[in-house]
Amino acid sequence: MPLDSATLQPLPCTPAVSGVLETLAFFRDADFARKRFERYGDVYETSLLGQRTVFIRGDQAISDLFAQGDAVQGWWPDSVRELLGPLSLANCNGADHKARRRVVGQLFAAAALKRYSPAIVAQVEVLHQDLLGAQAPLALVPQLRRFAFSVIASTVLGLDAVDREALFVDFEIWCQGLFSLPFALPGSPFARARQARRRLLQRLGAVLQNAQAAAAAGAPLSAGGLDLLAGDLDEAGLPLADVDVAEQLLLLLFAGYETTASALSCLLLTLLQHPAELAWLREELDGLPWPPAEGVAVSAYDAVRAPRLEAVVKEVMRLTPPVGGFFRRTREPIALAGVLVPAERVVQVSISSSQRHGADPEDLAAFRPQRHLEGAEPVTLLPFGGGERVCLGKALAELEIRLLAVGLLKQLSLALEPDQDLTLVVIPSPTPKQGLRVRASRRGAAGQAMAGPPSTADAQS
Repeated sequence: MPLDSATLQPLPCTPAVSGVLETLAFFRDADFARKRFERYGDVYETSLLGQRTVFIRGDQAISDLFAQGDAVQGWWPDSVRELLGPLSLANCNGADHKARRRVVGQLFAAAALKRYSPAIVAQVEVLHQDLLGAQAPLALVPQLRRFAFSVIASTVLGLDAVDREALFVDFEIWCQGLFSLPFALPGSPFARARQARRRLLQRLGAVLQNAQAAAAAGAPLSAGGLDLLAGDLDEAGLPLADVDVAEQLLLLLFAGYETTASALSCLLLTLLQHPAELAWLREELDGLPWPPAEGVAVSAYDAVRAPRLEAVVKEVMRLTPPVGGFFRRTREPIALAGVLVPAERVVQVSISSSQRHGADPEDLAAFRPQRHLEGAEPVTLLPFGGGERVCLGKALAELEIRLLAVGLLKQLSLALEPDQDLTLVVIPSPTPKQGLRVRASRRGAAGQAMAGPPSTADAQS
């Protein structure tokens, strides 16, 4: 529909010329977007590496963007586009995007989550025992990252230990290059990520071929949901080629891993920094069973049965969303919160800024999970993105978070090690800079901490 430009405000612009300084600030300053929103308003334009980019925040601008879905398309920075691959549904639009999303989305449907949940509970118990048996202090972030990767790689895809370990090493390298400068200089994060991508696709292709061979022979897969993809059809009734499916598997590994690992790390960090809220949450958790009864793990700790847990997770996701923002490109001029945005502009929705923006900024800057039990939401929550491109792994991530929170916080006491840097590194997803070092001990039936296995120092004293 034609826009009446006379009734719309012009697009505010930063004074960036080449965009070099803006790009450096974008990568280095966690408050990059917020500072500019305060100066230029809820919709403004800047230049990042020569690309005119419009940042938006707030319910009105985001709602307007979703309402004009036909006028925009998905977009990612050059580094992400190349490392995901041309066939990845993240880089597809229109019918191609819908077809691939339908196929890959089967791995995260309700029936699939019910299928995975017993194995996720078992993985939580493995992590619980590993933390108790580890020498203190231990870095919690690497443990949580391996947990999240193990869930998506073994529980969902049914990969064995050899494939899983090889994938994990290369996948960490690949993730570090996703939002790097797209220059393949020898030894750079981007160059190393490109090499890791080739190895990942080769291994994923072999895993897929094994699944197809097992399906052709009538042999059930030993675990996971890979049989949901092997030989599946797109919406046109044509089989997706192996290389196509392999690129979708690479994306879903990211969708089910990186954001989940970030959310788990931020959840435990935030609760350990707020002992009163942790005690409030444990009052509820101590009245819930662990492990959940067979067949009901998906709903055992939902918003109805565990409202405080739901509120805590929402509040952590509001303050430290695992996805800081998402992108669209305008195909034609659109209006966002009364501002005219021209065609061929990249629009970045700033989730972090939007979820802290409201009538009472001081209150919204505080960790107060009780706000989510008080009625209307203070802001629109989009921690996993929104619209038709919402993160594929959202439902799996939420299930993992609930199961891990109950399984660990009911059974363990975790104490922050002093004198560590708890600053969050925000790219590719928020994570504590020094790995979140803690000491773990067993909780008794009444919730008090009990002595765990002695540390090396204790054994020698």
